[in-house]
Amino acid sequence: MNLPNKLTIFRIILVPIMAIIPFFDFNIKWIVIDIIFIIASITDKLDGYLARSKNQVTTFGKFLDPIADKILILVLAAMLILVEANKLPAIIPIIVMLREFMVSGYRLVAVEKGGKVIAASVWGKLKTVTQMLAIILAFVDQNGFAQCFIGGITGFAWWYNLVVTILMTVSIIATIFSGLDYILKGKDLFKEEVK
Repeated sequence: MNLPNKLTIFRIILVPIMAIIPFFDFNIKWIVIDIIFIIASITDKLDGYLARSKNQVTTFGKFLDPIADKILILVLAAMLILVEANKLPAIIPIIVMLREFMVSGYRLVAVEKGGKVIAASVWGKLKTVTQMLAIILAFVDQNGFAQCFIGGITGFAWWYNLVVTILMTVSIIATIFSGLDYILKGKDLFKEEVK
């Protein structure tokens, strides 16, 4: 088994570990969750890069990577943890999940119709960056870092929450627009062939 596949399996294993930690009671659990989320996010980019750059793309990797990406279910798991902690409204992971199911459906149809690739748009990239940053900052805030380091010194703890809220709002707007972009770019996939 090559390194990219090992990284993919490692990422899959990290998700249930991250989901179990909130049930334990120790001081730095939110920081531990945050570190796991960051490591898993890095492996998501790293395994694909290594597989392509070292020409180590395998059938096993092609099978595992989409599973591990919907383990951007890593993202959904992280968001659900934040919903459970009353730090995020449930509508946000619902919107993300609907978009992911829609995009996955489009990709399946594209493969069936000859492998047409629908390129990622700027909206998809913006969604990913703002989503990751918002989740990382929201987990840090769970441990009271905003209160300690921002609020305690300068009285601007609310700025921290504002930044997280803005990032999450931008990510949801980008999620919706990237989903719409997929629909528009892939609309020809649903035209019936005339025989």
